[in-house]
Amino acid sequence: MSKRQRKSELKSTLWFMPFWYIVGAVGLSAFTFYLDYVVDVGLYLPPAIGFSGQTLQVLLSALVGGVLTLSAFTINSLLVALTTFSGQFSSKMLVNFVSDRATQHVLGIFNGSFIYVLLNFLYVTHEEEEYIVATPVLSILTAITAAVTFIYFINHTTTWMQVHNISFNMNAKSKQVQHSLEKELKPYHMEKEIVVEDLPHESEGKVIKTRQSGYLQVADFSRLIKQAESDDILLRFDVRIGEFVLEGTPLLTYWESGKTVNPDTYYKSIEIGVKQTEIQDLEYGLIKLAEVAIKALGHNDPLTVTNTIHQIADLLKSIGQSTDFSPYLFDEEEKLRVILNRKDFRYYLHKGFASIREYADQNSAVMTELLTMIKVLSKSVDEGYHNDLWEFARQTILGFDNDSMYENDCLYMLEQLSELAKQTGHEKDYLFLLEYMLKRVSSKSATEESASL
Repeated sequence: MSKRQRKSELKSTLWFMPFWYIVGAVGLSAFTFYLDYVVDVGLYLPPAIGFSGQTLQVLLSALVGGVLTLSAFTINSLLVALTTFSGQFSSKMLVNFVSDRATQHVLGIFNGSFIYVLLNFLYVTHEEEEYIVATPVLSILTAITAAVTFIYFINHTTTWMQVHNISFNMNAKSKQVQHSLEKELKPYHMEKEIVVEDLPHESEGKVIKTRQSGYLQVADFSRLIKQAESDDILLRFDVRIGEFVLEGTPLLTYWESGKTVNPDTYYKSIEIGVKQTEIQDLEYGLIKLAEVAIKALGHNDPLTVTNTIHQIADLLKSIGQSTDFSPYLFDEEEKLRVILNRKDFRYYLHKGFASIREYADQNSAVMTELLTMIKVLSKSVDEGYHNDLWEFARQTILGFDNDSMYENDCLYMLEQLSELAKQTGHEKDYLFLLEYMLKRVSSKSATEESASL
């Protein structure tokens, strides 16, 4: 497992952050013991804030029970939140909520507080003449912190479960993946035109096949380029990051220049696992957002569908504005070393909106919102993507059952389509679609009128 993947896996687990809070609690308990039983800080403070050993044991017993009760309520709230996310939105969101820093800090505070108060309880004696200050004061402050944290966690959970926050957080996560990937590949991108015809012939290449089935999760591009430079070869990915491969599937193709290549050195730079991850897979973020919208369609929740469509459009805008779509990576001597298997904007547009369009099941409101977002996208992305946007809108109209539309719905849809046609320069195609839709609606009206007579 690579360092980057190991970091991602640790962030998506619940035990990592609480573990450090527990370590901190043990250290703080040892410091408290040092203040009370080594330094005897009670000699330098007013007697009113001190406790005898027996009284302190009663106090700590109550605090241990109280903190444990708050922890139980927190775990119960967490389970309810996870069940809601999985059932109503998407099971893929569980990792997002669990890996959220606020969620992990809250669980860490409760676990640390319980361990701290429990350890303090262990070394307190029953002696009446014993005068202790640091232990009761810090234990009470710890319990207060746990109580305030419980309120914060309830507020955090209810806020996180709101539709706009869910889709925004997922969109932000996907943008982080995109920016991280662009930053990683930027040193190897160059303003150098590559003629496809000049590349080595397919038949001359040698294939490295996968040794196990699973998802291509991570590739260490820097290490691959250095290894390809060392072996003086050109390396091409035959599969995309996030794609599922079967054992024996072609993974890499390379063209050597005479040196003997050891495939094992390239396997070490590639990670194949049993699940998809968002470490380098931008497509996975689009799929998660689309799944939230599809689940909302099944639950008749138009607000969630609309909000998710907005966030998908924002993510597509970010992809469209990216200047690092080139699949060619060069070494320090400006020699082509790696060719990525990357998809264009049209592919991501289809992945983001096509499944929503399919599951909308002739919902004219959802279709109108899709066309609206495509129109908005056409105003914010490069003109080179306008044909892709128009083609997607055209297919959406042609695949829609206009016989079931009301006239006003048809007019609202045509309004968005008209603006998109002007923005993308497809006015002639729009006239054809206009005639097509009006005929369908007119035919429906005539049929209904005949039926009423």
